[in-house]
Amino acid sequence: MPWNEPGRGGNGQDPWKGGGQQPPDLDEVFANVQKRLKKIIGGGKDDGRGDQGGSAGDGPGLGGVIALVLVLAGVWALWNAVHIIDESERGVVLRLGEYSRTLTPGLRFTFPAPIETLQKVNVAEIRSIENRARMLTGDENLIDLGYAVQFRVVEPEKFLFNVQEPLRSLQEATDSAIRETVGTNNMDFILEAGRDVIAQSSGELLQEIVDRYDSGIMVETFNLQEVRPPSQVQGAFDDVVRAREDQIRFANEAQAYANQVVPEARGQAARVLEEARAYRESLIARADGEADRFVALYQEYARAPEVTRQRLYLETIEALYAGVPKVLMDVEQGNNLFYLPLDRMTGSGSASAPVPPPLMSAGQPSASSSSTTRSRSGREGR
Repeated sequence: MPWNEPGRGGNGQDPWKGGGQQPPDLDEVFANVQKRLKKIIGGGKDDGRGDQGGSAGDGPGLGGVIALVLVLAGVWALWNAVHIIDESERGVVLRLGEYSRTLTPGLRFTFPAPIETLQKVNVAEIRSIENRARMLTGDENLIDLGYAVQFRVVEPEKFLFNVQEPLRSLQEATDSAIRETVGTNNMDFILEAGRDVIAQSSGELLQEIVDRYDSGIMVETFNLQEVRPPSQVQGAFDDVVRAREDQIRFANEAQAYANQVVPEARGQAARVLEEARAYRESLIARADGEADRFVALYQEYARAPEVTRQRLYLETIEALYAGVPKVLMDVEQGNNLFYLPLDRMTGSGSASAPVPPPLMSAGQPSASSSSTTRSRSGREGR
C-alpha cells in the first residue's frame, strides 16, 4: 500500500503527517507531575474523588514520605560510606573527631558521617616552598639569599595532626636552618665554592628539625636559587670578583710559563751535569797519565840519576822558554852596555827587523864573541 494512501478504517496512519495528532502540552505535563508528587507526599487531593477521597489519601501519603526519607538516607549513607582512594593518596579516617586509621589505595568503606569522616592526603606529590631573605654571615657580612625546598608527605596522619600548621611550620624551620648554616660560614665561601655545601647542610639540618617535630614530612631537595651581596655594595663585590678572576688568570699564565721554562732549565741542567762528568773523567784520565809518566820517570831516575836530572832540567827550561821573547847576554869580556831589542821583546816590531849592534867600549868583546852570543841566543830561542 502506498505511503500517501489512507490506512485501514480511514484513520489516517500517515507516518509523515502523524495522523492528525498534536504534540503534548508542557503545562499539562508539569501539572500531571505535580499531582503525582502531591499524592506521594499526601499534600494533594484527587479532583475526581472530591471530599470523600481526602481522608483516604492521608495514610498512603505518610508512608510515601517515610519511604522517600529512607531512600534519601540510604543514598546519603552510601555516598558517605564508600570511598575510592587513588594510588597517590592515603585516606585518614576520623571516628567522632579522633584519629582511627589510615586507608590504602582502592575501594574502601567507612561509617557514614558524622560517625566517621575521611581526609585524603596526596603522598606522591612533590610540593615546594620558596622564600627570599637577607642574612648575616659568619664574618658579619650581609647577603641576600633566594632558596626553594621540595618536600612530600610520607606519613599523612602525622602531617595532619602532629603540627597545627604544617606548611607554616616547615617555612619557619627552613628559615631557621638556612640562617644557622649561613651564620657559620664566611661570605666569600658562600658566594664562590660553597653554594652546594650550604644547600646540602641546610637540607640535612631542615630534615632533623622536621623529624623532631614528627611532622611526617620528607625533604627531597634544598636549592639555593640566588646568592648575592646587597645591592648597596654590589659594585664593590663586582670589583672583588674581577680581581679574583685576574688572579686566577695570572696564576694560569704563570703556570703555563713555568711549564715552558722548567723543562728547558732541566735540560740545561742535565747538559751541564754531563759536561761536568766528562770534564771530571778527562781530569782523572790526565792525572792517571801524569802519575804513570811520573812512575816511569822515577824508574829511569833510579837507574841514572845525573842523566835524568839533566834531562829534566833541560826539558823544564825548554818548556819555560818556548814561545817567550829572550835576550841572552854574555859579559865575560867586560861589555857594560847593550842595546835590547824591545820591539821584539814586546812583539810590536817586525820579525825581520835587524838587531842593532851593541855599543863598543874599551872592554868590548870581539866580533867573533858577539856572533857567538847571538848564535847562542838563537839556539836557546829555538
